[in-house]
Amino acid sequence: MAVQLNTRVRGASEYVFPMPPVAGAVPDVRRRAAAVLAAWKVSPDVVEDALLVVSELLTNAIVHALPPAVLRLSWMRDAGLGTLRIEVTDSGPARTAGEPPAGIDPDEHGRGEGIVHALATRYGIHVHPGAVTRWADLVAV
Repeated sequence: MAVQLNTRVRGASEYVFPMPPVAGAVPDVRRRAAAVLAAWKVSPDVVEDALLVVSELLTNAIVHALPPAVLRLSWMRDAGLGTLRIEVTDSGPARTAGEPPAGIDPDEHGRGEGIVHALATRYGIHVHPGAVTRWADLVAV
């Protein structure tokens, strides 16, 4: 799986990770994200929260949406602060809202959105034709 690096503006970097539709993909992409955050020298406290957000958003895409899913990490430093944006884009809902996923124990799932909201400074959803992007910003000093 190739990782793409794009630099959008001075002081900003971006990595894109396509999510392969195979078992073990979330831990693999999470490890790759950890390596990128280390290379960017993101604070260890932010890295811990960021990797939890990455896991939650990717798992949400796998459980509730159609493939493919793509993780995008963006890091920007400005005025002594760093902002990490985590985005996961998928192909939209795979089932009707409110319908439980087959084989999913409701006691084991359903907390991801709350976790993301608790850890993120800002978060949201962008629905566009044929895709949905869920994003979260984490700010570091």
